[in-house]
Amino acid sequence: MLSNYKLIFPNFTDHTELHSLNVIDFCNRIIGGQIEKLNQDEIYTLLLGCYFHDTGMGISKKDFDEFSAQIDFGNYFETHDKENLPEIIRSFHNEYTGLFIKKYSKFFEFPSVNHMFVIMQISRGHRKTNLEDPKEYPLAFEVPNGNTICLPYLAALVRLADELDVAADRNPQAIYDLNKIVQEKDLIEFMKHEAVRDLVIKDKEFVMKVSTNDEKILKGLKEVASKMQKTLDQCRSAVNGKIKFEITQERVVIEKKLIFNC
Repeated sequence: MLSNYKLIFPNFTDHTELHSLNVIDFCNRIIGGQIEKLNQDEIYTLLLGCYFHDTGMGISKKDFDEFSAQIDFGNYFETHDKENLPEIIRSFHNEYTGLFIKKYSKFFEFPSVNHMFVIMQISRGHRKTNLEDPKEYPLAFEVPNGNTICLPYLAALVRLADELDVAADRNPQAIYDLNKIVQEKDLIEFMKHEAVRDLVIKDKEFVMKVSTNDEKILKGLKEVASKMQKTLDQCRSAVNGKIKFEITQERVVIEKKLIFNC
């Protein structure tokens, strides 16, 4: 299901299970020593939230039409084409993901309706949603066995981890033919990923280690870092000082290594 996004976005950066595995890995590293504070239901729903978060990128036309009738697009179509299906899906894929999870919940055999709600909210929460809304993201949401799940923290983890998956290994050239990419913006996206050699998580910062002499690519990476910092600030605001968990990282920095042409 995750690979279906290629039918709509053939030249898009990776959104398959490989990306989901990277998101899980980043969640692990952000959690760090706090792992013992998570109960089994939080771990279960976090893992599924990681795997499901991009399923909305590859929904069928039938589901697109059905789900679109349930989504609040606000004033989006005042400035966007109603017929541009890929752009609509890209902009609201977290909402399509949530509705996809709800529609097919019996197929996925979630333990309860409450677990389904949590997985929906974690998946939706990887972008745009207000993690500080207590109705959408309660601090202690109870599931049938009596455990409580801290939705703001789990959604914040996935939102952050998704932003951090920017390094070159996300789009290995062995499986992408860059010669087939015709739009410059798509090629630049691949080149930005290629320039990020590593993303290092430290106690107080996220470090993007980049390697490029291309000023256009470097400018794009600074924009990526700025967006990442904004996401980090949002997630810290939703979590720190409100619950037993904490996001210790405070800033995003770029470390640049020059490439000397011979």
